[in-house]
Amino acid sequence: MTTLGMTLGVLLVSGGSLAAIATWDVARSVKPGVHLSKAPGDTAAPDAAADLSAIEGGVNLLLTGTDTRLDQGGAFDTPDELAASSGAGNNDVNILLHISQDHNSVSVVSFPRDLMLAVPACPLPDKGTASASSQVMLNSTLNRGGLPCVVQTIENLTGLQIPYAAQISFNGVTAMSNAVGGVTVCLATPVDDIYTKPPLHLAAGQQTLKGEDALSFLRSRKGVGDGSDLGRISNQQVFMAALARKVVSGDVLANPIALYSLAKAATSNLVLSDTLTNPKTLVQMALALKDTGLSNMVFLQYPTVDDPADKNRVIADLSAGKVLNEALVADQPLQLTGVPGRAAVLSSNAPVTPDPVPTPQVVSTSPSEPAPSTTSAPTSADAVLPPSITGQRADQETCTKGNQ
Repeated sequence: MTTLGMTLGVLLVSGGSLAAIATWDVARSVKPGVHLSKAPGDTAAPDAAADLSAIEGGVNLLLTGTDTRLDQGGAFDTPDELAASSGAGNNDVNILLHISQDHNSVSVVSFPRDLMLAVPACPLPDKGTASASSQVMLNSTLNRGGLPCVVQTIENLTGLQIPYAAQISFNGVTAMSNAVGGVTVCLATPVDDIYTKPPLHLAAGQQTLKGEDALSFLRSRKGVGDGSDLGRISNQQVFMAALARKVVSGDVLANPIALYSLAKAATSNLVLSDTLTNPKTLVQMALALKDTGLSNMVFLQYPTVDDPADKNRVIADLSAGKVLNEALVADQPLQLTGVPGRAAVLSSNAPVTPDPVPTPQVVSTSPSEPAPSTTSAPTSADAVLPPSITGQRADQETCTKGNQ
């Protein structure tokens, strides 16, 4: 979503009739929005030329990825695949984007699909209410009560108010990775996964992924880390950080064709909350990010521990979760002290910065070079997170570890 916002922002501020036509075409492809129960809808008519200033204050936006096979076509249009997941599908990806009030920091928090947690009563899209439950899997909430139910569940867990949300399917991931010309990621070891569609067989080193290969990489669980969903999250963070670096490097921002393609791919394939259906809102979010800097963008996994009732599930780490929740609600920049997640290690290309904690394992792409440290020195305003919270900054190149 940050990429979509940047794209729309550049299209609008570039001027000229071509930009105006492109912006109109992107706005026309936005689908009707979904109303979130606690958020006011954006009923203003799309006016792409109006108020090109950054959004006032901070932003909380939840991006949900559904595993539905419905209308995805290709390898997913088979009886077995449709039986595996159809309709709304399961929300196997749940990512919170938090832009600070002063726009100086960005936190991107991934919530495990296997997280067992309490779910509030959720109004159904048509009528009625899905009853509350003391413990269900997070990835069941989309099918339980739609996008608003996923939002309410994360609000309950974190204490944040989340007025913006979006939902993306397999086709959307494929289209957006194609639009940017692929994303180059670092692999510390080969990645092989015969269970994805298409199967992955990637050699170690730098690999540029697009289309169905990018989708398989992001969906891969058994091929990365320890084969768990937690490993998959850190693998997705390797990809997202690489994408962020590509967008701000100029490879995308300096290419009007790529910008237009990315914006059109996103708006054509995303289901948005009605607070996001006016393209002006996305533009204002993009402008809030333009001066943040990669070193101030942090990707992390919400802290969890094994569920004592089921070894295949996790529950929230109450102590570490409290620190993170309070920092997000207080709008503090986040300072990581932990290592990258289960499927990621730092590359030797990661920036060298002061290191207040012991340096974790680093994979060197050039053995003669010294290993860099992994964290910047905290300021008095930073919330220093406990080492149990894993993740990385956007300016740090990490490499995916295959499940060998």
